[in-house]
Amino acid sequence: MSVLTDPIADFLIRLKNASRAGLDEFTAPYSKIKGEIARILQEEGYVWNYEVLSDGKFPEIKVKVKFVEGTPALTDLKRVSKPGRRNYVPTDGIPPVRRGLGISILSTSKGIMTGATARKNKVGGELLAIVW
Repeated sequence: MSVLTDPIADFLIRLKNASRAGLDEFTAPYSKIKGEIARILQEEGYVWNYEVLSDGKFPEIKVKVKFVEGTPALTDLKRVSKPGRRNYVPTDGIPPVRRGLGISILSTSKGIMTGATARKNKVGGELLAIVW
């Protein structure tokens, strides 16, 4: 098994590749952050559902990609904060994504949440990714 320097980016790229390739589902190594990102993507309508598989030695997360009339619900995404360059934003600095047609995912002191929820709770944090 190879060592990943950015496991969140690996998870997001697997999601992007699966949706563009027309795959129904994909698996990735599980972590709590990836589980929370999958939960947010399910709540926002970008994936159908997800489940944690703990059959083998290491747990995995299995995500079912959402398609609407044959086209993927997820158009594109971008990893903003990276291990080499962290991107922290205050409450008023959370960017709107595609004029409200996308979401931003933040890691805050109150947990992983969308940009709209973070604005409502008046918390800033690390801008992990933007999805549209």
